[in-house]
Amino acid sequence: MKTKSIGSIFQSFTTLDIVLMAMLATANAVVTMYLSTVNQMLNSVGGPIATSTITGIYMLYGVLACYIIRKPGTAIITYSFGAIVQSFLGVAYGIASAIAAALCYMIVVEVVLALFRYKRWDAISMSILGGTMVPIWFFFAAQMFGYTKWGTSILMIALVVRIISGMILAGYLSKVLGDLLAKSGLLSRFSIGR
Repeated sequence: MKTKSIGSIFQSFTTLDIVLMAMLATANAVVTMYLSTVNQMLNSVGGPIATSTITGIYMLYGVLACYIIRKPGTAIITYSFGAIVQSFLGVAYGIASAIAAALCYMIVVEVVLALFRYKRWDAISMSILGGTMVPIWFFFAAQMFGYTKWGTSILMIALVVRIISGMILAGYLSKVLGDLLAKSGLLSRFSIGR
């Protein structure tokens, strides 16, 4: 079995692929600035459980890029762009959190898509992908932001809510948005449109 080198994998990206990844990462950085306000409002209404409901939105851009481009390495590049742009624009949660989250997301996405051999793009597979992105980052975020003070039962409920949010708002929503854009003809030059 012939394996590809890292260099050859990254050479498979077109300029259009890179531009799309950069655009999605930039859009995410802007959205993330406003989400911190939404998070604060949700926290005042329903604490950590309420804030957990929107977790999937933070991950959406990289999953959508993967769904559209469908090439190994897409998550690495897109989430790297995301961390860089967020660092320049300013992150309410700190630069370290942007970088740590990006690393967690890119590793999980690339591993799951490799298990799917970059061939499974149905709603169930995308939902699984969105849900699997949550636990590893949740573990690190719990240490970074002091979630451990919530207590075990709140932590477990928050984790479940975040996984569901990831499944719906990152995984399933990426499929819906990607399919709508593909039907419009805007993505005819990407793998999803072929």
